[in-house]
Amino acid sequence: MTFGVVVFPGSNCDHDAYHATKHVLEQDARFIWHQEEEVGNVDAVIVPGGFSYGDYLRSGAVAQFSPIMQDVVRFAEDGGLVLGICNGFQILCEAGLLPGTLMRNESLRFTCKHVHLRVENDATPFTQRGQTGDVVQFPVAHGEGRYYADEDVLEELEATDRVVFRYADAGGTVSPAANPNGSVNNIAGIVNEAGNVCGVMPHPERCVEDLLGSDDGRLIFESMIEHRSAVAA
Repeated sequence: MTFGVVVFPGSNCDHDAYHATKHVLEQDARFIWHQEEEVGNVDAVIVPGGFSYGDYLRSGAVAQFSPIMQDVVRFAEDGGLVLGICNGFQILCEAGLLPGTLMRNESLRFTCKHVHLRVENDATPFTQRGQTGDVVQFPVAHGEGRYYADEDVLEELEATDRVVFRYADAGGTVSPAANPNGSVNNIAGIVNEAGNVCGVMPHPERCVEDLLGSDDGRLIFESMIEHRSAVAA
């Protein structure tokens, strides 16, 4: 499987995503510069974390206009797998590939720590290696990670099982205390209606090796690889 990792000015998790897919999971991977106009021959696109364009205006607001994003949208509409992580989640929302927005943390402070997530839907290309109800541990590092959407959008997300990760405690209990940023309904990750575009605020690429304290992040990447293998079979 070939992963394409988009690189914007200000990206700082692009090499983490490349390392996770190329060196840890031993897949093909390449960087895609933001000024390129085509994603090329890839099976999945990762829009990584960081501070694209310095987060001017608001997180992801400028990056959505990068030349490459037009083809990322085309790639997603054609059914390609797209994963947005942290700032990448923000960019996908700004580009209209995912509903809602990411706002300033409720605390108004940057949050950097490990959190627990409960898998809410194991029937997506990003979670199929797990089971609904599983609890994983990912790190977060963001100042604008509070997911918000209008009530009608939230109702649709919940009714159609498009919430894929929710902030919880180590036992899987969803509560305000387990929510690191004030996200509505403790939402940590969602997918689009077609299920091929996923945005997550925590960082799976930073927890794919025991050396990093957890390899729970492999769940997402191994799910994508398994999905691609099944489609290609």
